Amino acid sequence: MLSSWLLFAVGVVATLFMVNAFLPVRRNRVLFLPSFFASWLTIELAPVHLVITAVAVALLVWAGALEHWPGWVGLVALGVDAAALLLVVVQSRGTAAAAAAALAGLVDDPPPSARHEIRRTKDVPFSRVAGRVLKLDVFAPVDPPAPGERRPALLQVHGGAWVIGDKREQGIPLLKAMARHGWVGFNANYRLSPGATWPDHLVDIKQAVAFIRAHADEYGVDPSFVAVTGGSAGGHIAAMLALTADDRRYQPGFEDADASVQAAVPFYAVYDFTNRHDLMSPEFVSWFVEPMIMKAFLDEEPERFAEASPLDRIRADAPPFFVIHGDNDTLAPVEDARTFVERMGEVSEAPVAYLELHGAQHAFDTFTSIRTRRVVRAVDQFLTTAWIRHRAGHEPDQPAAGEPGLPGPAEGADIVANG
Repeated sequence: MLSSWLLFAVGVVATLFMVNAFLPVRRNRVLFLPSFFASWLTIELAPVHLVITAVAVALLVWAGALEHWPGWVGLVALGVDAAALLLVVVQSRGTAAAAAAALAGLVDDPPPSARHEIRRTKDVPFSRVAGRVLKLDVFAPVDPPAPGERRPALLQVHGGAWVIGDKREQGIPLLKAMARHGWVGFNANYRLSPGATWPDHLVDIKQAVAFIRAHADEYGVDPSFVAVTGGSAGGHIAAMLALTADDRRYQPGFEDADASVQAAVPFYAVYDFTNRHDLMSPEFVSWFVEPMIMKAFLDEEPERFAEASPLDRIRADAPPFFVIHGDNDTLAPVEDARTFVERMGEVSEAPVAYLELHGAQHAFDTFTSIRTRRVVRAVDQFLTTAWIRHRAGHEPDQPAAGEPGLPGPAEGADIVANG
C-alpha cells in the first residue's frame, strides 16, 4: 500500500511541476521566484526528468504500487507528465528550424572552419575602480593566428539582476563553441549593486572593451571588430553598450578609448527600466530598480530611467543585432523584446534578427541543453556573417584566421525577423 501512495504522490508532484512549467506564476510576490526556478529546471532539464520518472515508476511498480488504486492514479498522472515532457523536448529540438527562419536573408553560409583546441585563462585584471580590481576570463584557441591574421573578439556579460552573478557561471557554452571555431572570447565581471549605481555596470563593461582593443596584439584579435553578448541584466548591459558607442559620459577617465562594438546578441534582456507598459510587477521599479540599481525615484528623475532603457536608446547607426528571447520568460517580459525589435527594425540601418523560443524560460542557456546547442549554432552563424562582412568592408584582401564559423544553420521555435 505504501508504494501505491508513493506513486500517487510522485504523480501529483510531477503534475504540479509540469503545470507550472507551462503556466508559471508571473506577478505573485511570494510565488514568483519559486515558480520561475521550478519552471526553468523542468523545461531545460526535460530529458533528465524523463529518465528519473521512468526509473521511479519502474521501481515503484516492481514494489507493488499497482496493486491499489492510488498507484494507478499516479501512473496515469505520470504518463501525462511524460507526454508533456516529450512535447518540451520537441519544442527544444524545433529551435533549429526557428533560428534558420529568423536568420533567413540576414546571414551567409559560413565557410568551412577548423576546429581548435582551446584554453581558458582565468582572472585577467582589466580595470581598477572604486577600490576593486575587475577581472575577466579569456577563451581562445591554443594555437596562435598565422602571421598577419587576426581573430574576431566576443565579450560576454553575465546576468544576475545587476546584484549577483559572476563570469564563472554564464555564457560558457557559447564562449567555448566560438573559441573552438577561431574566436577569442572574454567573460568580464563588473561592479554589482547595491554597492554600484547605474551606470557603473556599463562603465565597467566599456572599460573591458577598451582593454580588449588595447591588448589586441597580445590576444591576436582584430581591434576593429568586437562583438558583445549577455543574458538578462547582462543582455541589458550588452544592448546599452551597443547603443551608446559615442556617449562619453560612460567612459570617465578613458574618454578617448574606442568602446564601440560591431555586433550585439542580447539574450532574454531587460529593455525597459520604466515599466511603461506595466509588464513587470509593480515592485520591479519601486522595490528593486529605484533603491538598488538607480538610487533614484522614477517620478523625480524619469530621464535617468529612460537613458538606462535600451528602448529609449535605439539609433540608426546601431550595429547588427540578434535578439533572443523565450516566450515563457517570467523575469524579462517577451513583449518588451518584441517592441524593441520592432522599433530597431524601423530605425536601424543594420540587420536586426529576432529569435523567439517557444516554451523557453529565462536563463535557458545556463545548461548545455538541446535548445542551447541549437541557439549557439545560430549565434555563431550570425556573428560569423557580421565578422566576414566587416572584414570585407575594411580589409577585403586579408584572410581571417581560421574563417570561424559552424558548418550549417541551427535548429528552432517561433521567430520574427527584421532587416
